[in-house]
Amino acid sequence: MDRLHAMEVFVRVVETGSFSAAARDFSITQSTATKLVALLEARLAGRLLNRNTRGASLTEAGALFYDKCKTILRESEEADAVVRLQQDRAHGLLRIGSSVAFGRRVLVPLALEFIREHPNVQVDLVFEDRYTDLVAQGIDVAVRLGKLADSSLGARFLGANPWLLVASNAYLRSNGTPVRAEDLASHSALIYSTVQGNDVWRVRSPGGDVATVRVSGRLRSNNLSAVLAAARADLGIAALPWYVAADSIASGAVTPVLPGCSLPEQEIHAVYPSPKLVPAKVQAFIGFLCGRFEAQWWEQLPGR
Repeated sequence: MDRLHAMEVFVRVVETGSFSAAARDFSITQSTATKLVALLEARLAGRLLNRNTRGASLTEAGALFYDKCKTILRESEEADAVVRLQQDRAHGLLRIGSSVAFGRRVLVPLALEFIREHPNVQVDLVFEDRYTDLVAQGIDVAVRLGKLADSSLGARFLGANPWLLVASNAYLRSNGTPVRAEDLASHSALIYSTVQGNDVWRVRSPGGDVATVRVSGRLRSNNLSAVLAAARADLGIAALPWYVAADSIASGAVTPVLPGCSLPEQEIHAVYPSPKLVPAKVQAFIGFLCGRFEAQWWEQLPGR
């Protein structure tokens, strides 16, 4: 028996003075309404209503129970309203997850702008390079790069994360500037060991042809800042995301190599624990991110 529903029916029988009228209000049969009240009485081991041909009237115990039922039903409605309110407006603590480099360079300025636009939201930024279980870590929404594995998570495609090759002018003067993708094989490669196939780079020419080049070098790291630092220190050619290399390119510390060519892009997704009943604060943040990763988005970040 659904006790709350049975209480609702009981209260309506009292207020209408009729089982049939209460049944109509809940779109159930009169026999169902009668059964629900009888089940309440059986559970309580006491009569709540006196029945006669003219309708139903409260017993002394029934009157006390009626008052308590009204209180319980009112508080239940208030509890429902609290949840609906949370679903209808951006409010409360929003935990946002990301990888370290993307988080520090991209999400931080965006999150600060989001906070300014949503004064009722508090943000907790969680940056980790290892895979994060959103539910276990209490993450409301994460921004992930690369193809998503099939899962029960909710997801929203945001855009693409393009990569390029860079080196310092000093390195290129000393070692020559590659003209074709195949020339990379004879250069010192600075290898990010998580993306772009480690020591195999796939370079797409302006015409669309893809060259697969095996590279080697003196530095390999799973940290993008370390790879960028090595390129700035004249140690070789690095494969980096545009958002990591953009400031160093603008300052002249590094320059694009094979500028007409491109490396494989990564997809950017917002992911969240479930595609159903998404909280308003998560919807608001995802809506805020939509459109932020178009064209040369790394040049449009707040504060850049």
